[in-house]
Amino acid sequence: MTPEETAANRAGMNLTEDFAPAGSPGKGGPEFLVVGKLRRPHGIRGEISMEIFTDFPERLRSGITVYVGEEHIPHQIRSRRSIHNGLLIAFQDIDTPEAAVALRNTFVYVRADDRPSLPEGEYYHHEIIGLQVVNDEGQALGELVEILSYPANDVYVVRPPAGPELLIPALQYVIVNVDLAAGQMQVHLLPGLLPE
Repeated sequence: MTPEETAANRAGMNLTEDFAPAGSPGKGGPEFLVVGKLRRPHGIRGEISMEIFTDFPERLRSGITVYVGEEHIPHQIRSRRSIHNGLLIAFQDIDTPEAAVALRNTFVYVRADDRPSLPEGEYYHHEIIGLQVVNDEGQALGELVEILSYPANDVYVVRPPAGPELLIPALQYVIVNVDLAAGQMQVHLLPGLLPE
């Protein structure tokens, strides 16, 4: 998945990504969620272009604090404006192109406890990683260990106790029920989804 929340309508099972482009890294609640990646400086006032990885770019507004890089260094947003398919961001403490270039190719995070709540039936990826997956009859298929994001729909990687991993498309007619409290996802397997 591109990082933090790239929610798309997963045919009724909407999932919002919280992580890096390749998919969800693991289960458990993260402390920080990726919302974008800083690319290159723009102009002479310290602005830098940012690729957006969130479904909630409106929360990246003047005055809020974001965390930059693996060290999660706090920076307060001074200004922001839309460009192409991203944003131009300026931070309070960055006011030259030379200072901005030091942030190039770093991820921008928000605190996980500041994330927006999602409508019913939508989940952040870290909420469902680790769920036990069962079929219509309640037979255990394995643990959901990764989510692969594709333009059409996400694909859940389910690791059984033995044998090859299962790839299950995140489609409304395949994902029957998600019960976070019980730690379980029920799926309806279509012909060909299980290895022979």
